Amino acid sequence: MNEFLQALVNGVISAGAIALPAVGLSMMYAVLRFPNFAVAGIASLGAYVAYLANFHFGLPALATIPIAFVGAGIAGVLCDWLCMRRLRDKMGPDGMLTVAIVSIAVMIAIESALRFTFGNDLRNFDVPLMRDVTVVGMRVSPQQLSNLGIAVGVTVVLFAYFRFTRMGKAMRAVADNPMLARLKGIDPKTIAILTIFVGMGLAGVGGTLLGIDTSIDPLTGTRFLLTFFAASVLGGLSSPAGAVIGAVVIGVAEEVALIWLPSTYRSAIGFLAIFLFLTFRPQGLMGQR
Repeated sequence: MNEFLQALVNGVISAGAIALPAVGLSMMYAVLRFPNFAVAGIASLGAYVAYLANFHFGLPALATIPIAFVGAGIAGVLCDWLCMRRLRDKMGPDGMLTVAIVSIAVMIAIESALRFTFGNDLRNFDVPLMRDVTVVGMRVSPQQLSNLGIAVGVTVVLFAYFRFTRMGKAMRAVADNPMLARLKGIDPKTIAILTIFVGMGLAGVGGTLLGIDTSIDPLTGTRFLLTFFAASVLGGLSSPAGAVIGAVVIGVAEEVALIWLPSTYRSAIGFLAIFLFLTFRPQGLMGQR
């Protein structure tokens, strides 16, 4: 029983870092109508931006979170402008599968650029070593608790932005009905750029939290791409709120599965989740039919 409860705690903690890129993926799908798989490469890039700020410029690891957000957001907008925007505008809704394939190419290009620049060695953030704390028999690292708190705080701020700000409401309007939003004076292209910036920024923060908890390498984002995508599919691919729920479900499921399965089969949980939901509930937990 203790092992099971520990797995639940570990799953909830890991869900924090998973949720942010999953929310970013869902946001971009809701507005742009294609799954932007470049989110995995941008997650790795954001982690390296934070690593440089931490290791070479001496900033505390947690202080690099805003830098990772801005750096990843700008990189995501540039990648879209250079590789996907014109193709997206030219092909329209019927060509989004092609744009999704191009986003995979962008992910591979970012990964290759990181390998060329930093090599394949693992890199660690300069964070203080702290003993695990025991709460009701469950062992948790203070760094993990800090990462979870940051993830929850970023998520709360994001949904408050959607709820109460003018631009947040405009993003929701374009996601619901782009044509009606245009008639109301909302520029979908401006909203698309803002959505990519915020979505990719969230991916950069998620990659940074994963790196602070363990380490980073050029494959950091790619290694978790299936988990990000599975969380989005579970929640409803165009539902950011559902992506958070999906991340918790996937995170807990992966950790609990490790009780009985070798760690090499961990990614199979994401495959299984995608298969089941696309078969029996393709709209996801919170998506519309």
